[in-house]
Amino acid sequence: MVKSFKENASIALYQAVKDHIRQQVQSGAWKVGDRVTSEHELVAELGVSRMTAHRALRELAAEGLLQRIAGVGTFVAGGKAESSLLKVVSIAEEIQARGHRHQSEVILQAGEAASPEIATLLGMNAGDWVFHLVCLHREDGVPIQLEDRYVRPAAAPLFLDQAFGTIQPAEYLLSTVPMDDVEHVVEATGATAETAARLGIHPGDPCLVLTRRTWRGAEVVTSVRCTHPGSRYRLGTRFKPGGPLEVG
Repeated sequence: MVKSFKENASIALYQAVKDHIRQQVQSGAWKVGDRVTSEHELVAELGVSRMTAHRALRELAAEGLLQRIAGVGTFVAGGKAESSLLKVVSIAEEIQARGHRHQSEVILQAGEAASPEIATLLGMNAGDWVFHLVCLHREDGVPIQLEDRYVRPAAAPLFLDQAFGTIQPAEYLLSTVPMDDVEHVVEATGATAETAARLGIHPGDPCLVLTRRTWRGAEVVTSVRCTHPGSRYRLGTRFKPGGPLEVG
């Protein structure tokens, strides 16, 4: 394998390493969930530099073939999780629909004074009382979404009384508060140190962020910021041009 790398000068070394790893997966030698050869092992096995091995693994993770978990290792991924932009569903429903196991951890569940930024998003005044919930969602044990949600208390007065380890915030709000309008904004950003630690990625790693606001009449009910590791998640949808958009 090492000899073929050096003989075929038309293929960059990192690409040859990627092809080698991809072949292991496609042949079934490495299955979904299997831990793959580490950077150190690739260097020893293939005779390439650490930088070359790192680039190959990083690019394959970005393409969705591999899943890199900081401090744990690199694993064969089952493809990037995907969410629709035209529906409002809970992350638990998305994960279960893929046949995988969902777990959630409540990091924060409290009332607090709204910052100017949050007050603007909710159409309130800075300092007004708001409900704040932060949850980490996992798919088959792997962090897939960090949910940072603010709720207008008048819209869902019993929100903080819920056991959100059992019921999901989106499920509760969808079942109790009529929804008249929805706004989705998607952006790409680098992970902060705190976000990276919670999602099991490195600071600065690309993340896909979906910010959603819902309205009941003229009032905003909730504003939620859902941050996903870019290597494990994508957003997409399919619809008929000119047809009705589905929100459910």
